[in-house]
Amino acid sequence: MNDLLIDRDGGEYIMGKFLAVHTLPSPSTVEAATPIAKATKANSTLDAYWVSSWIQLNKEGKVTKILCEWDAKDIESIQKVIKEVLKKVAIPVDGIYPMAKADAEAYR
Repeated sequence: MNDLLIDRDGGEYIMGKFLAVHTLPSPSTVEAATPIAKATKANSTLDAYWVSSWIQLNKEGKVTKILCEWDAKDIESIQKVIKEVLKKVAIPVDGIYPMAKADAEAYR
């Protein structure tokens, strides 16, 4: 679902859903990955807002992949936020993809 937003100049634009995929170069503890979340939240903007993440864990309970849900004007807006995050912490970016979200309750 996309949301219609009004910018500061009174123009309208659609806020879409996106998924950013991050495969870590080596497994990490959840605690060690926390600075990534803090930097992302601190750098979110009106044009690109981090909503939530799913974390893939290996058998030892370490983070191997992070899937981040974003509300954003476009992919470029997310890339700008990630560029700022990379100044503080290292996080690889496999890709950023448009997405739609399906909730099970809609199919009852």
